[in-house]
Amino acid sequence: MNISIDTALAKINLLQENLEKIIKGKPEIIRHAIATLLARGHLLIEDVPGVGKTTLAHALARSINCSFQRIQFTSDLLPSDIIGVTIYNQEKHAFEFKPGPIFADIILADEINRTTPKTQSALLEAMNDRQVSVDRKTHPLPEPFMVIATQNPLEYEGTYPLPESQLDRFMMRIRIGYPNSEAEKEILLSSSDDLQPQNLNPVLSTEEIIYFQKVVDTIKVDNDLVKYILSIINATRKSDKLRLGVSTRGAISLYRAAQAFALLRGREFCIPDDIKMLSVPVFSHRVITTQSGEGALDDAEVIIQEIVDSIEVPM
Repeated sequence: MNISIDTALAKINLLQENLEKIIKGKPEIIRHAIATLLARGHLLIEDVPGVGKTTLAHALARSINCSFQRIQFTSDLLPSDIIGVTIYNQEKHAFEFKPGPIFADIILADEINRTTPKTQSALLEAMNDRQVSVDRKTHPLPEPFMVIATQNPLEYEGTYPLPESQLDRFMMRIRIGYPNSEAEKEILLSSSDDLQPQNLNPVLSTEEIIYFQKVVDTIKVDNDLVKYILSIINATRKSDKLRLGVSTRGAISLYRAAQAFALLRGREFCIPDDIKMLSVPVFSHRVITTQSGEGALDDAEVIIQEIVDSIEVPM
């Protein structure tokens, strides 16, 4: 497959339009989700109930001709419920590995913070290396592979906050937010069938997604923009308002996310606005503020934005 940037953009726009049939009034949020997919990243959606977190994940999977698994995270969920188990086959007189739901192209980890840290950690290898290890054997995961996790920021009873190592593996953390009045009116006047993700038809194949991911790798990032990214990162590490700055993995995530966002804008190169726009969703969940507790993530977003605004933009 060998297509131009314009042709790739036209196909990606079909995906955007398909998602907008279900997620009303949130084009920028949809672009962030698509950019994460094209950059081979994972997405954390954190918001109050009823704004479309699960619907967005489901609709994205339905819009691509790929395998999809929804895992409802609960306190009694075990790692083997996600990864799979090795059982003894009496007919073959041998042990066989029975893959779990993690072996799908798009995984919805619904309410990920409701399960124990032991079960949460079952996703670490899959998200980082795109493989799982069971009984000293490594099993590769399909391509493309993306984890979309949701969590409710308001309920703390019976939840287990994600550790920094887990959060750092999510390329972006986004909030959908309430729709505006016009979009909400459209939702109310739509029939229930029109808003069901399972009624969407696929508009892209997995082969096309894999190809677009390779196209993202070719998007040019000028050396001045690399220095710009590093300046932001170093500022987070030196900030008096942060106890933990952005990791090197965070720098890589911003670099790749900016490449994907440039492709979504129909460009073969990145510009400073790509980095400025993505810094908050890529960095805010990777840092720890000096003020812990409720509202810390909101503070992190404000601090990251202040840091970005304070760094000189390359011309």
